[in-house]
Amino acid sequence: MTKARKGDAADPLAELPVWARKLAQKYYTKTVNTFLLYGAVRDLQPLTQEDGSRGFGTLRTFLAEELFGGRDHVLFYDRSSGIRSSSPDTQKELQRTMAGYDALYGTDYAKSLPRDPARALQILENFLRMRLSEGRSLALIIDFAETLVPGGEMSHLSAEDRFVLATLEKWAHDPQFLAGDVSVVLLAENLADISPRLSRNPFVAPLELPLPMEEERLEYVRFKLEGKKLAAVSDVPLAALAKMTAGLSRINLDRVLTEALERGIRITTEQLKEKKKELIQAECHGLLEFIEPVNTLDAVAGHAKAKEMLRGAANALKKGRMEVMPMGYLVSGPVGTGKTFLVSCFAGEIGIPVVKFLNFRSQWQGVTESNLEKIFNLLKALWPVAVMVDEADTFLGNRDSGGDSGTSSRVFGSIASFMGNTVYRGKIVWFLMTARPDLLPIDLKRQGRAEEHLALFYPETEAEREELFKVMQKKTGLKLEVPSISELIPTGTRQLSGADMEAVLVRTRFRALAQGREQATVEDLKAVFEDFVPPSYPLEIELQNLVAVQECTSRELLPESFRRLDRDHITRRVRELKNLLEQG
Repeated sequence: MTKARKGDAADPLAELPVWARKLAQKYYTKTVNTFLLYGAVRDLQPLTQEDGSRGFGTLRTFLAEELFGGRDHVLFYDRSSGIRSSSPDTQKELQRTMAGYDALYGTDYAKSLPRDPARALQILENFLRMRLSEGRSLALIIDFAETLVPGGEMSHLSAEDRFVLATLEKWAHDPQFLAGDVSVVLLAENLADISPRLSRNPFVAPLELPLPMEEERLEYVRFKLEGKKLAAVSDVPLAALAKMTAGLSRINLDRVLTEALERGIRITTEQLKEKKKELIQAECHGLLEFIEPVNTLDAVAGHAKAKEMLRGAANALKKGRMEVMPMGYLVSGPVGTGKTFLVSCFAGEIGIPVVKFLNFRSQWQGVTESNLEKIFNLLKALWPVAVMVDEADTFLGNRDSGGDSGTSSRVFGSIASFMGNTVYRGKIVWFLMTARPDLLPIDLKRQGRAEEHLALFYPETEAEREELFKVMQKKTGLKLEVPSISELIPTGTRQLSGADMEAVLVRTRFRALAQGREQATVEDLKAVFEDFVPPSYPLEIELQNLVAVQECTSRELLPESFRRLDRDHITRRVRELKNLLEQG
């Protein structure tokens, strides 16, 4: 199958990437001849050059020269380029076959091969069968397979698409093809873009091409430098560069290194982070927001027990003890309690990247599943990574299909399955944030998914308010000596959230500036407090507090006022509040 034959003394599969070894092993069983490669199919792959040194080239080159280098004939086909051969000998053989075909059927294919799938696949099948009958070995590589067998309902496919699907399904279990030395390889970036009749066919083997891991990125950087010293172009050491480029393909890594080598743009930690963010967001087309945390948990005001728990998790990650990490966290609490900020600071505590889910749903059939697949592939390459899902109760949906041909149900099932995959424990840490955890499906917040339930509340004690004030002072840049912030807050003002406190301090600075002063005073702050009327939604806030209490998995996280409440009383009051809000 490869340049070296299977019977050689040296293992011909030893130097192949993992996905290629799996393909070869399946091929040698003689039970599968059709392979569906998806994932990083546009990335560079390792090649063995004529002098025995290591090089890199396209997947097309890798398949033709490395994986199928020992085949008699290797052919390529896609809608744009039509039928192509990998060598002059195969091209001559193809021309000879087409001349005979023309004589038999009155066509003129020897001069110009058709590109449309209906005729092209018929020609290819004829060529494959003739060469197999002669005992030849062949490989056919079909690129952009999603344009030939697109995903979606069968009734929505064109007549041509149905013909192609039927042809490829027939090839997959054809006795002559299974018995002969032939491989059909389909290439697509996303498995979800391919018709499930093919991708789930038992005679078709789907194989994912992952983004390069750390050691593979390290190998590519060494190859790209070609003996040059990294220090000449980079402030980042080699090992750190390989680690920090997690989530980048070799092509993306090539862009970073080419800029440094040819344009003299020196690689620094900050420049690399910014470039990585830019490349990943471009790859994801707005599906993910890449957040580089700038704070640690020291920047979080209050929530002492929650910070203690997250610091423990951070220490476990730093020690590489991924097996003790929760699969994910459910972070609940009323609006303005700093749920998003807490998660960002946790990531900053251990220096891992944070990605935030953006809108991956689409009105077009199949696109939502395809977008989700892109996100999952990137997360697997980025680990360790924290995944932030804001307003999780509405964003992730549920198992109810909702009249959308089952898309919502399939998407929810994919997310739940991915979240619960214990292979990623400690590598992909999920944070589901919501003010209404009672609306989040139990499938996501059970053990094995969002295992730890943290509850955040507004500051209640004077010490908590003082800490919140100092943190917000630093954030807003308000330099002001205040003996006691609690004394400035008017009597009767409800508990202030972090967002409320930030709004007060920003208004204080604005008041001073409006009066022609750069420096605000205590009197400015006192005046703003007396004028400030925080948005008041008492029933909603009470409900958000109580459902957070219900979901919390640690009694120590609860303020004293909630810790003493009877659970039955909480349940009854939640039911009452929901009824009142529905009536309102």
